[in-house]
Amino acid sequence: MAPGLIDLQDSSGHEQPSAGMEILYMIDTFHPEAVKHAQQLFRVVLPTDPEVQNWRENARYLAVRGSYITAADIKACRSLRAIGKQGVGLDKIDVDACREAGIQVFNTPGVNSRAVAELVLALTMSVAREIGSIRVRQSQGELVPKETCSGLLLGGKTLGLIGRGNISRCVADIFRGAFNASIVAYDPFAPADAWKDLDHIRAKSVAEVLEPADVVSVHVPLTKDTKGLIALKEMKTMKSNAILINAARGGIVNEEDLLTALEAGFIWGAGIDCHEEEPPTRAKYERLWSHPRVISTPHIGAATSQTQAETAIAAVDSVYRYIQNQKGQ
Repeated sequence: MAPGLIDLQDSSGHEQPSAGMEILYMIDTFHPEAVKHAQQLFRVVLPTDPEVQNWRENARYLAVRGSYITAADIKACRSLRAIGKQGVGLDKIDVDACREAGIQVFNTPGVNSRAVAELVLALTMSVAREIGSIRVRQSQGELVPKETCSGLLLGGKTLGLIGRGNISRCVADIFRGAFNASIVAYDPFAPADAWKDLDHIRAKSVAEVLEPADVVSVHVPLTKDTKGLIALKEMKTMKSNAILINAARGGIVNEEDLLTALEAGFIWGAGIDCHEEEPPTRAKYERLWSHPRVISTPHIGAATSQTQAETAIAAVDSVYRYIQNQKGQ
């Protein structure tokens, strides 16, 4: 039993809420530290509890990690007031339906920034030095003379960023520190004084990022405006030795056009952590994966134990703060 909580079972053996504690339905599997933390603040219904299936009918407060929350789900909800979403992306939650129903949705921006930014670095370096294809050749028993390997240097090159949020800023700091990179970034929604402590060029369009950049990293949400934002037309404007990184959302980079651009030599290579199909399958991506300068990972930007704990705890805390604020009004 969590410290400070009363017995949660009645005489029949059925669990009951502690006096004064709200109930939080955690409909996905969360990091154990986050579950332990939630149990200090709430009476928690876990995915292993049969009651979790009744969240639409009974839940006032919800914590989600990867589940879809559709308009139909929201319509079926009788009491739902707030959702805490682990992670930044809200594309799996019908936010418009929640807004119409008066349900608050909280995500956890900034908490996973370092983890995603470090993955961007790993993808970029792996592509630049053809580490993926070298590993495959060696694992297949091929002798790989160093004379058959080629790659790119990143020192002193230009990093282009689409989006200027928390993750993008962390990527900029890492590349400045590691490579003394020049930074050019585009975000029409960023305040005029954003990143005033970082030497960089504020681009006025996506094109002004793509054309000078040696590495382009995408950090925007997937919306109707950003779907297909980087397509063949845009890739043709990039340097032939440029690297494209997508650790944001699948669909922002047109995948068919990316394959065309790689095979035609319009760009050097790509690091893709986010795909239109997730998890990505060999049936869909074998041709892309066979390119020697493509590194593909299954959306692992925040997949570290520390990050999973921190983002899940932040999601729980966002709901708890909402409740406390409502009580204080």
